[in-house]
Amino acid sequence: MASLLALLNPNKSAAQDWPNLEKYKKANAELSAPTENEHRVVFMGNSITEGWSNANPDFFKNNSYINRGISGQTTPQMLLRFRQDVIDLKPKIVVILSGTNDIAGNTGPMTLEQIRDNMLSMVELAKANNIFPIVCSVLPAYDYPWRPGKQPNIKIPKLNTMLKAMAEEEGVMYLDYFSEMADDRNGLPKALTTDEVHLTKAGYAEMEKLVQKAIEQVVKNEK
Repeated sequence: MASLLALLNPNKSAAQDWPNLEKYKKANAELSAPTENEHRVVFMGNSITEGWSNANPDFFKNNSYINRGISGQTTPQMLLRFRQDVIDLKPKIVVILSGTNDIAGNTGPMTLEQIRDNMLSMVELAKANNIFPIVCSVLPAYDYPWRPGKQPNIKIPKLNTMLKAMAEEEGVMYLDYFSEMADDRNGLPKALTTDEVHLTKAGYAEMEKLVQKAIEQVVKNEK
């Protein structure tokens, strides 16, 4: 019967793992506990974060940085896997970069308020587990090549204003990638992007400079 059901619905197993908990399950199990003085940082995000390890693997290998990005994901998916892929890894800091796929409608319609609230839930979970969250602005995007006409150049700045206010209310750091990387269209300049959304090595180099400064500030404030 099980094999017959699998033939009738070959995507059943994929559909059941909506947040993609399987992706990092083995890697999480193999990860050793952090050392006493280790400032472990988990990067939670979507394709921007996942692609970072391909663009510059040494950025993660040479630091206590763990990449937990999954391409295409939205904030509700990340919220569902936040315990497994962040809390259980016992980091000092989590860098949360998300929201653009929500605006694109990857998992259905989402209001800016709903995106903000999912980010807030991740912040609250982190704080409750003594993890310092860094809330990142959504990166600039003029349009989505896979789903044009969603007006991210208008919606992303509005969402970022909401995320900044939320971070201030929660007393956590807001990392403003947008202001440093946007062009006059509220998009990414050609030197930083491959397709108006995803990044070149130069784009990641800009992010690395900004996030390193933010992490150093958090570590300094902890002492």
